[in-house]
Amino acid sequence: MNMLAMFGICLAIYIFVLLAIGWYYSKKQKSVVDFWLAGRKIGYIPIGFSAAASWITGGGILAVTASYLLGGLGSIWTFAAPNVIALFVIGLLVSKIKSLPAITQPELLEQRYAGSIRLPVAIIVAIVMMFFAAADVSGLMLIFNVFFGLDPIYAAILIAVAVSAYVLLGGLSAVVWTDVIQYILLATVTIFLTIAVLFTASDVSALSIGDFVSTSQSGTGWWNPFSIGLPLVIIFCVAIIPGWISEHDQWQKVWAAKDEKNARNGFFLGSLLIFLIFGVACCLLGLGLRYLFPEISNMGEAEIALLSYTLNNFSTVGVIAIALGLTAAAMSCMDTFATSGGSTISRDIYQRYIKPDATMKELKIVNRVAVLIIIIGATLIAFTNINIIEYIHIATYIASAAYFFPLMVGLYWKRATKEGAIASLVVGAVAQIGMVLIDLMMGTNADGVYYLEALSMDLTGYAILTCHGVIISMALSALALIVVSLRTKRSSVYNLAPFFEDEAKTLERDEVSGVNKASTDYSGYRDVLQAEVNGEREHLQLDLKASTPLNWDRFITDLRAKNEAWFTSSGNNSVYRLTHADLLSCPMISRGNNEQEIWIAAEPRVESTEVAQVEIYLAYKEIMETLQSMGILTDFIKPEEKKAI
Repeated sequence: MNMLAMFGICLAIYIFVLLAIGWYYSKKQKSVVDFWLAGRKIGYIPIGFSAAASWITGGGILAVTASYLLGGLGSIWTFAAPNVIALFVIGLLVSKIKSLPAITQPELLEQRYAGSIRLPVAIIVAIVMMFFAAADVSGLMLIFNVFFGLDPIYAAILIAVAVSAYVLLGGLSAVVWTDVIQYILLATVTIFLTIAVLFTASDVSALSIGDFVSTSQSGTGWWNPFSIGLPLVIIFCVAIIPGWISEHDQWQKVWAAKDEKNARNGFFLGSLLIFLIFGVACCLLGLGLRYLFPEISNMGEAEIALLSYTLNNFSTVGVIAIALGLTAAAMSCMDTFATSGGSTISRDIYQRYIKPDATMKELKIVNRVAVLIIIIGATLIAFTNINIIEYIHIATYIASAAYFFPLMVGLYWKRATKEGAIASLVVGAVAQIGMVLIDLMMGTNADGVYYLEALSMDLTGYAILTCHGVIISMALSALALIVVSLRTKRSSVYNLAPFFEDEAKTLERDEVSGVNKASTDYSGYRDVLQAEVNGEREHLQLDLKASTPLNWDRFITDLRAKNEAWFTSSGNNSVYRLTHADLLSCPMISRGNNEQEIWIAAEPRVESTEVAQVEIYLAYKEIMETLQSMGILTDFIKPEEKKAI
C-alpha cells in the first residue's frame, strides 16, 4: 500500500470521528442560538482550546516558521505576537463583550446605531472570513502537493467537503469540540517536529541541543526581538491587533461561554496555548531549519522547508502522522471561519432582510447553505497567487480599517452616531481594499517589497505604507467616525441604553417614574403577571389574547414604528424591548399557542424584579395601543385559564 492510500485511510477515520461529533450535537439543536452559539453552555477549557486552534492553521505553522527562518525573532511581530496579545486582550474585554445582547457583530452594530449599517458590515465580515479560510485551503494545498504530489484542486475539495460535513451537522458545538481534538493533534505534531529538527541541527553542528539553541546564530541579530525596528513593530501591532481583537469568530466564542468567568479564563488559556505553538515551537523550528537550509532566501522556499525536512528524515508512518496533524490544523481554522461567516449570511442578511419570519426548519437549511457559501468562496480565493500569511494579513487589514472603529469606539463613546459609523465603515473599507488591489496588481520589487511600501520609502524615507497602507486607512476611518459623528444628531437613548449603564439608568428612571403603580390598571396587570424564582433570576410572564387572529408581521412592523425600543434580533417571531444590555431581563414577546395569543416574558435578576415588572407593563401598554390602532382588542389570559387550555 502506498503512502497516499495509507494517509487516505487514516484521514477517513479521523474525519469519521469529527462527523460523529457533529452528528451528536445536531441532535441537541433546538434553536438558532444552539447552532450558532452552542446554547451558551461552553466551559473555559474548550473555549481556550478552540480560541487557540481556530488561529493555528497548518499553513500558518509553515508560514510562521518560515518567517522565523528568514527574519529571526524579530519576525514575531508580523504574526505570532499579535495573535497572543489579541487573545489576551479579548479576555480582558470579556465583561463588556459578554454583556452585549447579540449573536453576531452586524446585529450588535444595528442595535448600537441603526438597521442601515447591518448589511454592509455583514458583507464585509463574510468576505473577511473567506480570506481567513483561504489561508487554510492554500496551506493544505501546499502540504498535499509536497507530501503526495497531489494537484491543488484535490486538497481544496477535501477540506471543503470534510469541514462542510461536520460543521453543517453540529454548528458551533461541533466546531468547539473538534477544535479541542485538533489542537491536541496539531500541538503533538508540532512539538514532535520541533524536537526532531533541533536534534538533527545539533547533530550536524556537533553541539548539544542546549548549546545549539543558546549559541546558534549568536552575533547575527537573529535573537533580537526588535531587529525589524521599533517603528515597524508599532506599525504591525496597530495594523493587526485591532482587526483580531474585533474578529467576529472569537466574539462568538465569548457569547457561547457559560458565563464571564469561563469566557475570560478560556481566552487567557487560549493566549497561552497559541504562544506555545507560534511563540515557542515555531521559533525553535525556524532556528533549526535556518541551520539545516542556509541557502533559503525567499518566503516561497522557506514555507516548504519544514515539509522537505519531514520527507527527508521520516518514514512513511511518520510523514502520514505529520500530514494528519497539519491537516487537523487547517480544518480547525476553516471550520471556525465557515461558521462565523455563515452566521452573518444566515442571520444578518437572509433572516434580517430577505425573510424575517423564516421558520426554524427553514433557517436550519439556510444555515447550512451559508456555511457552504463561505467554504466555496474561500476555496476559489485560494487559487489566487498570494502566499499564506498574505491571505490572513489582507483579511485582518480590511477588518481593522472597516469596522474596528465603528464597533469598538461605539461601545465606549456615546457620541458616535449612525452616520459617523457608516462613514467610517465606507471610508476605511474603500481605502483599504483599494490599496490592497494596487499592491496586488503592481506586485513587489526585486527585494520582495510591495509597491506602496517601496513608493513611500522613495518619497518620504519611511515605510508608512507598509502592510498595504492600513495605517492610513485606519486613520481615515477614525477621522470619518469622529468628524461625522460630531456633526450629526446624537443617537437615541434606546440605542445607547443597552451599551451604557448610565443611559439605561436614566431611561429606567424616566419610565418607572411615569407609571402610576397605585392605579387600578397597574394592579389589575399585577394580579395576572406570573412570577417564579429560578436561582438568581425570576421568570416573569404575561399572556395576552387578541380579539381576532393576528397578522403578526404587520403587528410587529407597527409596534416597532411606534417605539424604537423594540428590536427583532432573530426575525419577527421573537421581539425584544431592548432597554439594557442584559437581554434576559428585557421583555420579549412571542407567539402563543395560536394566532390570537401573545406572550410577554422576561427573566430579570431577583434584585431587579421590580423594574422588570414595570418594563413588562409598559410593553403590555405599547402592544395594546398598537393592536387598538389595528382595530383589535386585547385581554389578559389568567393563569388558571391557561392551565385549563
